[in-house]
This record gives sequence, C-alpha cells and structure tokens, in this order.
Amino acid sequence: MDSMDINRLLEIDRQLIWHPYTQMKDFEKRPLLFVDRSEGVYLFDGEGKRYFDTISSWWCITHGHNHPIIARRIKDQLERLDQVHFAGTTHQGPIHLAERLNGLLPERLTKFFFSDNGSTAVEVALKMSFQYWKNIGVENRELFVSLEGGYHGDTIGTMSLGGVAAFEGPFSRLTFDSLKVPAPYCFRCPAGQEKYHPEHGRRCNLECFDIMEDRVRKQAENICAIIVEPLLMGAGGMIVYPEEYLVRLRALCDDIQAHLIFDEVATGFGRTGRMFAFEQAGVTPDFLCLSKGITGGTLPLAVTVTSREVFDAFYDDYVLGKTFFHGHTFTANPICSAAALGSLDVFEDEGVIKRLPKRVEFLQREKMRLFEIPIVGDVRGIGMVAAFELVRDKDKRTPFDSSMRVGWQVYLKGLERGLILRPLSDVIYLFLPLCTTRAQIEEILYATSKTIKEVASGLGIGR
Repeated sequence: MDSMDINRLLEIDRQLIWHPYTQMKDFEKRPLLFVDRSEGVYLFDGEGKRYFDTISSWWCITHGHNHPIIARRIKDQLERLDQVHFAGTTHQGPIHLAERLNGLLPERLTKFFFSDNGSTAVEVALKMSFQYWKNIGVENRELFVSLEGGYHGDTIGTMSLGGVAAFEGPFSRLTFDSLKVPAPYCFRCPAGQEKYHPEHGRRCNLECFDIMEDRVRKQAENICAIIVEPLLMGAGGMIVYPEEYLVRLRALCDDIQAHLIFDEVATGFGRTGRMFAFEQAGVTPDFLCLSKGITGGTLPLAVTVTSREVFDAFYDDYVLGKTFFHGHTFTANPICSAAALGSLDVFEDEGVIKRLPKRVEFLQREKMRLFEIPIVGDVRGIGMVAAFELVRDKDKRTPFDSSMRVGWQVYLKGLERGLILRPLSDVIYLFLPLCTTRAQIEEILYATSKTIKEVASGLGIGR
C-alpha cells in the first residue's frame, strides 16, 4: 500500500477507534502495527515487511492464514445460505459439524450447544450447570470453583471465575462470588515446594492439589461445578501443569457429585499436541467449551458440549419452566459452521495431529536454550506453546517492577525483528500455528532469544 494511504488510515484509527486490551496513550506518538495481508504463519504490514504471527492472532489461527480448503468452504456457503436464526430452525452446517465433533469426543459428550465466542461458550456451561441443579430439585448447589489466575472470558459471569487482576479493572462489584483456589503454578508453588526447576521439571507429590481438595471438601454440598483450563492456563501466564492434577480433579468432582467444566477455548484443536488437552489426562469433563481454533481462526464460532444426563434435566413440558433460555443472533451461523468444517477437513486431509509430535518435540527441546539468558527465570511449554517468564533475580525468582514494562520492551524489540511477541505482563510466549515448520520454529526461537538478550543488555543485566 502507498505510505500516504497507510498514514491516513492510521490517523482515522487514532481519531475514532478504541482497541481492546490497549492503553491508547501508548500509541500517542507511536503508530499501531498496520497489518495489510497474511499468508501461512506470516502477517505483512502496509510496506510489505513480514512478521511471524507467533501468537496465532490471539491463539486462534490453527492451520496458518488463508488456508485454501477453509476459504473454499466459506465461498461455497456464501452462495447458498448466509444467516438464519437457530431457534426452531436448523441447517446442514451445524448438523454436519456436531456429527464430526461427536466422532472426535468421548461417548459421554453428545449434546452440542452453539454460540459465537469463548466467553459465551463458558457462560453457557455455567448457566447450564447452575440450572441443572435447580431443574432436578437441588437448590443449594450454587457455588463455582476456579483457579486463581484462570481466565475464562470478559463477560460478567466469566470474570467472576479465577481472575487475572490486570484484566478485571474496576468490575469486582459486578461479579458474583466464587471459590478461588491457588493455581498449580510450579515456578511459584502455592504449597511452598522448592522441588521445581525448568530443566528437570517438578519433583513433588502435587501438594498444590491438596489445597484444592481441602477447600472444596469444606463446601462440597454447595458446589455446582469446578472449572479449569486443562493443562495450560493461558492469560494467567501460560502456566503449564501436570496431567495428574486433572485426574485427581475428576475423581474429586465424582466424589462430591459436582460438575467438571473444561475450558478448552485456547487449548482445543491441537494446541497441546493432541486434538483436545483433556485427552492427555485420559479424563472426560461434564462440560467442554470450545472456540478460537474451531474455525481455524477465520470466523467466530463456539460450542459447549455436554452429556445426555444434563440435557435430560431440561427436557420436559414447557409449562414446567425447564427450558434453557439462552441464545445469540449468530448461533451456528452457516458461514462460520462452514469454516469449522473446513478446518476439520484440513485436520483430516493433511494428517495434522499425526504430524505434530516431531514439531512439538523440537520446540519443547530447543526452547530450553533460552533459559541461559540471565532474565529468563522459567521456561515452560506444552504442544506448540512455549513461554519464558522474565525476572529481575533468577536465583530468587524476583519479578521486575511492573513500572519497568519489560515485556512491553520485548514486544517492541520483537517487531524490529519481524516477531509479534505480545506479552502477558513479563511472560513472553509463543503460541504457534500448527503448520509452523521446524525451520520456522528454529528461526523464531533464534530471533526471540536475540530480542530478549537485547532487552536484558539494555537493563544492564548479563552484559
């Protein structure tokens, strides 16, 4: 694009648009990154400079940008049906999609409720679980349990769970009370264990789960459901935790007869190396929330999957008031459903999951090289995700003062090297498209290392 056109558009943006999760004053004298086009794992600015989309455009791009199979599905659907409400009507897209997803999921998960984004997928699960207990005559189960630092969306209901303080702002008075339990954060163990090291992992007895179990059992009769992001807590800092935690959590929920909700909005569709993260633990939730990668990242769509048992608690004569009154204008939109079917086509046609192990092994092995950098206190990862927690004192695990905005400095330096490294505070992470090649992973890790070293040197650390 012509530079004058870009500048004109950026000025209009500055005057009219309010961007998400962005302090607009940061761009008072600095232009936003203007993205003109995309291809595969790359984004290109208006002048043609190439950037690795290392965060999959907020964790949703699955097979790379502009995949021809998905594009073809979308174009074909546009010529047939663009939109129709989903209350009392149906169409082939969501029917085929539910059928194919059903073939990928455990036998227990057989009922699919469509919506349009990750927050609503979780809201649906919360409301279904809450109403389930009312519908079967159990009035006291109204308490939800979540992990501190967990992130389940930006709507009022989802903000009531877990909580990433920086995202919540002044909204605490709008949210409902929930039981928040310390997260299984190995680098900063809530149980005070000192048996973790990035190079050899954990050597504990999962004392962090003992905290969860103790607090849950004290209020067991009032608990409606427990919700977690399985194996990978995203916005809380890309915290990776053991499979055993999920196994014990499933057993606990069974014992106290509470629902277990897995929020796989970020982890679903191959991110952890399997189609769904819960597969690695061999457990099945009562509710599964999916979005982001479901369409390969092209269009908004979400689905909450649950059991026949839950569904049957709502299935009754209308006058009894058990109907689930929830819905969205674009629920199961035909074009979005077509994109999701296209993404599943890619998984099948290209054998994506079968080809992942070698890429995952390479990323998880080579990421450890960055632990040599003086300000990298922890290195963690799973599947196609790797994270680097930056600290002021490596031995004491002392964080940087937030006013230094070290992660932001890495982001700005990364842009100069053609990397989009949008940080989570001082956690730098890679959330790579599944199609990222070994050579591209190597190039990304090298550039990320150089970027973090440059920032460390500017801070006077490791010169």
